[in-house]
Amino acid sequence: MNQKALKKIKEKLKREKLQIEKELESFAKRDKKVEGDWDARFPKWNGGGSSSNMEIAADEVEEYSKLLSLEYVLEIRLKNINLALEKIKKKKYGVCEKCGKKIPDNRLEVYPEARYCLKCKLKKQV
Repeated sequence: MNQKALKKIKEKLKREKLQIEKELESFAKRDKKVEGDWDARFPKWNGGGSSSNMEIAADEVEEYSKLLSLEYVLEIRLKNINLALEKIKKKKYGVCEKCGKKIPDNRLEVYPEARYCLKCKLKKQV
């Protein structure tokens, strides 16, 4: 991969990282003890025993469970982006972690945080 293309990918990764962090900040807070970990904020419930209050609380718990799933997906994506940026820094970017072969440039352009070539990725899923 030429330096111009690598620079373009690096900038794309940085933009995606900022976008994911911004999205995570909208519903979660960084865990200061564990690098790369975020904790979705649980909704505050004022209590009350009426059925409408219970429905509101149930809706908030349901929303929280959806946010936990989203948090997990975004954390994994952020981890992979950080790994890709670190590989660029160490000049080890674009090499499949499984077979050690070069990941095709067109795959990296579409999915710049790719850790595996398509062949190994497909084997891994089976």
